[in-house]
Amino acid sequence: MERELKERLDAVRERLGRALERAGRKPDEVTLIAVTKGVPLSRVLAAVELGVAHVGENRVQEAREKLPQLPPGVTRHLVGTLQTNKARYVPGLFDWVHSLDRLELAAELGKRAVKAGKILNCLIQVNVSGEPTKRGVPPGEALALAAAASQVEGVRVRGLMTIGPLTGDADAVRRAFAELRELAGKIAREGLPGVTMEHLSMGMSGDFEAAVEEGATMIRVGSAIFGPRQ
Repeated sequence: MERELKERLDAVRERLGRALERAGRKPDEVTLIAVTKGVPLSRVLAAVELGVAHVGENRVQEAREKLPQLPPGVTRHLVGTLQTNKARYVPGLFDWVHSLDRLELAAELGKRAVKAGKILNCLIQVNVSGEPTKRGVPPGEALALAAAASQVEGVRVRGLMTIGPLTGDADAVRRAFAELRELAGKIAREGLPGVTMEHLSMGMSGDFEAAVEEGATMIRVGSAIFGPRQ
C-alpha cells in the first residue's frame, strides 16, 4: 500500500511540475495540501514520511482524532465547512482556515484565537460558480467580508478560496479560477489594514493543473494521492 501511495504522490507531483512549467512559475510558488478526509492515520503518517508537509482536513471531529498525532513541522489546514460552535477547537489544531464565509465565524475564531494567544491565518471562501450546493460568499460580498474581518483581533485574512464548478466544461472551470484571481486583485487594491491577498486556494484532484495555470498558490488534493475514500 505504501508503494501505491508513493506512486500516486509522485504522479501528482509530476502533474504539478508540468502545470508550473506551462505557467512559467517556480515550484515554491504553489503549496500541495494533501487532503486526508476519511484517510486512516497510518496512511497520513506514511504520506508525511514521503515528504508531505501540509495536511488538510474537512471535519473538525476527524481532525481532533488525527492531527495531534502528526509530527512537528506539518502545517495543518481546515479546508471544509466550519460551524461556528466548532470554532473553539480550531486554535492549536489548525494553522490555516480556508472556509471563512461569514463575519459571525470570523468573530468567534478571533475570540478563540486571542484566548489561546494565537493568530489564525484565514482565507475567505467565495462561491464563484454560484452553485447552490456550495458554501462561500458571492463574489460581490467578498470585499465587505474582508473589510469587516480585518477589524477582528486574532484573525488575519490572507487570501481567497474557491471550489471549481462541478462540470465537465474545462473552460468554465478555468474561468472560475481566473475570476477568483481577479477578485483577489480587486480586494488587494483596497489596501485594507491587515488584509493580504497573497494566497489563492483553488484546485483539487481533477482540476488543479488549471488552477495552477490561473494563479493558485495552494492546491487541495485528496483522492489523487490517497485513492477513493472508503
